This record gives sequence, C-alpha cells and structure tokens, in this order.
Amino acid sequence: MSSATTSDSDNTLRAEIGFLGTVLGEIIRQCEGAAALELVENLRLAARDRRRGAAEADERLKALVAGLDDQQVRTVIRAFTVFLDLANLVEDRRRIRVLGQRARRAYPNPHAESVRQAVASLKESGLSAEQVQTIVDHLHLELVFTAHPTEAKRRSVRAKLRALRHLLDAYDSDQLPEDRDRTERQIRAEITKLWQTDFIRPWRPSVLNEVGRGLSFKRVLWDQVPRIDDELRRALREHFGDQVRIKRPCLSFGSWMGGDRDGHPGVTSSVTRQTLQWLRREAVQFHRTACERLFDSLSLSRRQVHLGDELIEHIDAAVDRWPALKERLAQLPPGEWCRRWLSVIAWRLQQTLEHADLSEMGGQPRPFGVYRSARDLHSDVAVLESSLREVSTDSVIDEIRTWLTQIDTFGLSLARLDVRQNAKIHREVIDELLRVSDVCEAPAELNESDRRAILCKTLDAELSVCREDLSPQSRELLDVFDLIHQVKNAYSGDALGAYVISMAGHASDVLSILWLWRQTDDRSHSITAPVEAWTLPIAPLLETIEDLAAAPRIFREMLSVPEYREHVRGQGDHQLIMLGYSDSTKDGGYLSSCWSLHQAQQELVDVAQEFGVEVTFFHGRGGSLGRGGGPAARSILSLPQGTFQGSLRLTEQGEVLADRYDDPVIAHRHLEQVIWSSLLAAGGLQAVDARRWYPVMEGLAQKSFKAYRELLEQPGFVDFFRRVTPLSEIEQLPIGSRPSRRKSGGDLSDLRAIPWVFSWTQTRCLIPAWYGLGTSLQEMSQTEPERQTLRQMYDEWTFFRAVIDNAELALAKSDQDIAGAYMRLAGGPADPSPIANLLTEEFQRSRAGVLQLTGQKELLDQTPWLKESIRVRNRYIDPLNLIQIELLRRRGEDSTAETDDEELRHLTRLSINGIAAGMRTSG
Repeated sequence: MSSATTSDSDNTLRAEIGFLGTVLGEIIRQCEGAAALELVENLRLAARDRRRGAAEADERLKALVAGLDDQQVRTVIRAFTVFLDLANLVEDRRRIRVLGQRARRAYPNPHAESVRQAVASLKESGLSAEQVQTIVDHLHLELVFTAHPTEAKRRSVRAKLRALRHLLDAYDSDQLPEDRDRTERQIRAEITKLWQTDFIRPWRPSVLNEVGRGLSFKRVLWDQVPRIDDELRRALREHFGDQVRIKRPCLSFGSWMGGDRDGHPGVTSSVTRQTLQWLRREAVQFHRTACERLFDSLSLSRRQVHLGDELIEHIDAAVDRWPALKERLAQLPPGEWCRRWLSVIAWRLQQTLEHADLSEMGGQPRPFGVYRSARDLHSDVAVLESSLREVSTDSVIDEIRTWLTQIDTFGLSLARLDVRQNAKIHREVIDELLRVSDVCEAPAELNESDRRAILCKTLDAELSVCREDLSPQSRELLDVFDLIHQVKNAYSGDALGAYVISMAGHASDVLSILWLWRQTDDRSHSITAPVEAWTLPIAPLLETIEDLAAAPRIFREMLSVPEYREHVRGQGDHQLIMLGYSDSTKDGGYLSSCWSLHQAQQELVDVAQEFGVEVTFFHGRGGSLGRGGGPAARSILSLPQGTFQGSLRLTEQGEVLADRYDDPVIAHRHLEQVIWSSLLAAGGLQAVDARRWYPVMEGLAQKSFKAYRELLEQPGFVDFFRRVTPLSEIEQLPIGSRPSRRKSGGDLSDLRAIPWVFSWTQTRCLIPAWYGLGTSLQEMSQTEPERQTLRQMYDEWTFFRAVIDNAELALAKSDQDIAGAYMRLAGGPADPSPIANLLTEEFQRSRAGVLQLTGQKELLDQTPWLKESIRVRNRYIDPLNLIQIELLRRRGEDSTAETDDEELRHLTRLSINGIAAGMRTSG
C-alpha cells in the first residue's frame, strides 16, 4: 500500500479517536463533574509525559495514583477503560478500511492472502488439476468454539460497542445534515449508556449463557461462509476450468460449550441435552429464514419457464406421503412450482422444529415429515437446484447454492458438539463398574497391560450392574453416554463431534471410551427408523510435555489393540488426536512446548503410516501468545512438513471469538486467511526440509526448558507469583462458568493455564510467551557459525520464524518498568526479589536474541503499524497498571472493614478489565 494511503488511514484514525475522546470527556463532565474530568486529564497528561521521558513525570504520575480515593479510582479506571474500548473500535474500523483499500488497489488481480491468490499460487507452482483436486477433496477445517474464561468484557458492553460501530459507519456515509446530527446524538447516547453500564458481571455466567454467547456469532458466519465457498469455486474455475470441483464445503464448526465437563461440575448430562436441543432449534430457525427468503425470491411461473417434471413428481410424492400438505399447497398459485416445493420444505422444517425435544423422541416413531439429518434437507433443496439449472441463470442458481452451502456447513445443529472429560474420571467409573459386577476386585491396581486386557475381554459383556447403586459420578457419566446414543439415533451423528479425553496418558484411556460406548449401546431404546452406521470418534488430548514425548508410544499401543483398530477402521481408518498448547506451555515453557508439539506431530504421523491410518490433528490453541495463540494463518503455515494434508481442527477461545467474528469484514478476512494458508500448506508451497536443523532446535528446547523449570522451582515462587499478580482476583472473576482450578490447592499444577497466562499478562510481563528463549538463544549462538545457522533457520523455516515472531510480539507487549513495579510488591527497591531479577535478566536476553535474529534495531520494526499501536495505547494502560499495583498494595495491608474489602475487590476487578481491554488479550 502506498504511503499516501497509509497516511490517509492514519489521519482518519486519529480524527476518529479525537472525536470519540472528546465526546467521552464531555460525558464524564456531565455525569461525574468537572473535577473528575480534570483528574482524568491530569493522569493522561502525566502518563503521556512519562512515556516521552519528561523529567519527574514518573514520580508525578505515581503520586497522583497514590492520592486517589476509592471513588476517584473507580472514575479513572472506567474513563481509561472506555477510552481503550473506543480506541480498539477505531483500530478495527481502520483495519476494515485498509482491507478494502488493498482489495481495490489489487483488482483485477487477487489481493494478498486471499483464496484467489492461493489458487493462483497452486497453479503457478506447476501442480496439475488432478493434484489440486486431491488437495480440495482433503481440504476441511473445523473451527471449534470454546468457552474458556478469558472474555473479560460483558455482552452488554460488547453490544453497545457493536451499536457504536454501526453508528460510526453511518456517520461516515453521505448523510443529509439533519441525519448526520441525529447520528451524532445517537453516538453520544451510546457512549453515555456505556459509561453508565457496569463493566463487571454480578455473577458468573451459566453454561447455557455461554452457549448463547457462542450462538451470537453464528449469524455472521452464516453469511460469510457461502462467500468463502463461492470465492474458492470461482478461483478454481478461473485457473482450472471444470477440471477441479468442490465436493463439500471446506469449513465447518464445532463447539465445546455445553459439552466440556473436564473439571466443570456445571456441565451435566442435562445441560448437554439442553445444549444439543438449543443448537438444533437455532439451526432449524436459520434454515427456515433461508427458505422464506427463497420463497419470496423464486416466484417463477410455469407459464414463463418450463421446469420439467422432476419437481412436480417430488411435490406429488410429498403430498401422497404427508396428506396434511394438500391443504397447505392448495393456497398457492398452481403454476408456481418452486414456491410449492419450498412450502413443502418449510413444512418439514416446522415439523423438525416442533419435535426437537430429545425426550419426546426416545423409543417413539419419528413424527411425520421431520428432517433427521442435514443430508435429507440437502436432497430436497438440491431438487430445486437441479430443476432450475437448465432453465435459469447462474445468478439465480447461486441463491440456491448459498443455502446448500449453509446446509452442508452448519447442518441441523449449527456446530457439532464435542464432549470432553478427564481420563481420571473414566478410570474411576470403570473401576467401580468392574468391582460391583464382580469382574475384578482391585481394578485400580492393574498395570497398563492388564487393564487393556480386561477392557477388551469385557468390551461386549453384559455386566450385572444396578445403576441406582452406583456413585453419583458413575451414574452421571453413564447418563452422558446414554445421551450420546440417543442423539445419534434421534438427530444423527452429525450433531456430535468427538469425545475428547483430557490428560490422556495411556492407551487404556482411549480404550476406556470405546468400552463405555459399547457398554451403553442398547438398541432397544432406538427410535423406529433405520439407524446409521455411526460410531463415536474418540480423541485423546495430549497436553503435557511428558505426554507429548510419550505420544508415539501411546498411539502405537492404541492401534495395536485389535478391538480399537477395528473401531478406527469403522471411522474410515481415520484418527483424531488433540494437542494441548496451554498446559504444555505452562508445564515446560514457550520454546520447549513449541518444539514438543512439532516433534509429536511428525512422530504421530509416522506411527499412523505404519498402521495404514490417517491422522487429523486438533490444535487446542488459546487466544493469547502464551497459550499457542497468534495469527491462525501463521500457525497453519508453520505446521511440520508432511503432517497436514488439508484437514485439521482448531479451537477458537475466549475473547478471540468476539475479536474475529463480531464484524463481518474481519470475520471474512480471518476465514479467507485460514483457507489461503491451508491451501498453500496442503500444496507444499511452504515446505522446506528442516531436518538438518533438528539438532539445533532440540538443543534450544532443552536449554529453554531447563531455564524455565529453574524459574518455577525457585524457593517461594508460588508465593511470589501470588503476591505480584492479581491471580487471586482473576480466579474469582465472574467471567466464565468454569472454575479456575481443576481442584482446590495452592500448587501451580492445579492451576489452569488460563489464569496463569492472564495474571502475567496483567503485569505486562508475558513470561509464558518468552521465558527461556533468551537463555537458549544466547547459549546456542556463541560462535559466528552458530549465529549464521540460527539466522538461516529464521529466514527459511516457517516454524522457527513463527516461534520467534510470536515471541517478539509478546516481548513488545511486555514492559519492564511496569513489570518491575509489580515485582516490588514482593520485596522493595532496596531488597529486590531474586525471582524478579531472573525475570528482568531473561527479558533482556530474549529481546537481544530476537533482535539479533531479525536484524532489527527495535522490536516490531518490521510491523510499524503494530509497533505504533502498542506505543500509543501504552500511555493509557500505564495508569491502569499503576492503579492496580496500588490496589494490590492496599490488599496486602490489614483491613478491618468488610465493606472496604468488597470495594477493593471490585476496583481490582475493574482494573483487570481495563488492562485486558488495553492489551487486547487476557488469557
């Protein structure tokens, strides 16, 4: 993009931020008084001067913060938080403008990182149409929405920011003067309401609240996915004519909301049942709307166009099968056959909606007309497409194809629901079942080999068990498996994703799910209808450094069990394996985790090839850089060579959902970049033989692991961590339904990776995304040949470049001055903590190592817009950090008034919310 275009965009951004900042200031004056606005301005100017290096500005800012009373703290936090939210909104709008400018400048050529550019690259690389057809046939990416508690912003706040975005879009348009005045008044009204809204939820959301939040993004996806599909179709036609065709959509969606029960007592079989029913009802409503839109559109008359006999025959057959349709169709013009057939489909969708309750369908004949699966609905809509193909234009056919794409992508459930549970729970339940049925007196004492043997022996045995005599835990787990069977029979397996086993460390952990699946399979409870040959996909989740190292052995042992190998054969010789980025990073540090995950994928693919199995990896990436986050396209391009054939699953967590899917333009850009990178990766266009660098990478990972573990094992580290971060408040934040710990206790091993990363992010010391990197780079670059090797790795190996680039961003977001102020909570200027010294020294080493590799003078020199964004927002985050430090200091002092404790807690939570807004990430 030209510098002139960039300058225009920057000027617009500054003007918008100035306008919204002025409006916010006026609202603060009106609502809180002139003194409150003056205080906010004094803090803002002091923070600005501090960043500019003005003399005594640091002391002036800290003195202002120290002198704030509770009401002033509340006002200041809210002022800076709202401003940062508005700045984020303006930045997103700038991004949308830039995307549009780039596309217009590139036209008629494809714009960068687009689907069309990816297909052009495949063509230019010399791949044949047959090879590209193979790539397209295998291309399938499933984005799985999860409800991890990292979304600090209330839906009420997001709704007002969304309203502001639409108002600003209108304000930019060519409005009449009176309309523009009205829009400006509405903008002021929305900011006023935003100021007067509580930023902190009064209580934790329920699981079903989180399901609703996930569903709120489906409207954007419903509209954008057909666009992506159409762009891929057109690009393939442009470069390969009719030689390459799309046989299925390349995108689909899954969800953990309502199915993820690992350490979550709130996710019961009843909640999962309600979730599945809700997903089905919402999906049918979407399809009803699509049907109504086509009904209004396709007013084609047989007098004007001959549609052939196929459509009439289908209508007649439907009336014969369901006589209730006769009266319905009699009210429509006899010659409008498209509308008559759409009326049949609409009636069947209404029947499906009215009979979505699973409890009504168990053991009963299927109600007339109900669609059991998306395939049935697709077949009906395809009849319409077939009838019009020869007599109408492509643009009319496109309307129908859009709906067909939506049917194939979203099915009758919008998203396939996964179920997740901890391997420990399965072992305990099976142990109880084996004991009470007199199969084994002490199953918990069995070694791994004997445990596999007894599970295989009793796989189809009828155990004598009375469920009423079992523990609540066992009854609940069996109820979950009963529900899965019922859903399979009532809705079809399309409603379900995979059964994910967290903390899977043995082959018996996977065999346990097959055992439970078979033990609970009672065909007598099936509905009176043919049941599809569907079996439950089972996915072990490998999430610690130890389990990743053992992954090849675990997988080999799984496939060596004949009974499980037969199960995989029933899955089309396909195995899903989930990789955990969060716990592996918390367990072994950033670099060690990245390399362990990289190695595990390659070794698992080798094992799969031994057994003639195809493996798809399910990447459990978090939103933050310390939990495998970062640009999704970058992560796909950095996958190990030979491990990606076009199929993968990827989690979309926490605040990432709103950031990526709230705005249609940004959602489209994210999806097209994901498809772009997947096509390039599947085509091998980014492939490089990196095996010569493996010994170097192994050395880096080992040294990084050692440095990281030495930090965590420092005497008093857990106490230090609690004293210098807002962990205790983060653990209690009502921002997600899931508990922050798998079990109660003060050990780091019990703490989930999310509050671990969230806490460090708040302190501007993002150690989960860089600690250990500096030590390893320093020790592995003692000579010039070693330094040259590392630079070559960075220049040529996409995996290593992605690792370094993500760490660079985390280092750029870190701030040692602010972090140092937090660290002094554990000691003091005259007696700094040894742990604080370790953090400071490792930051300096990591920064130096990254700059040496990238050849830059400063971090993010290669991404100036991002560097500038961080620089500008720092002056607004700094006061929030200093206020939070002051609140943490007050927390450490004795408090005699319970009301004061509650107010202090609330203010601390407000500061957490504000810093998360400024950092644009939490955990």
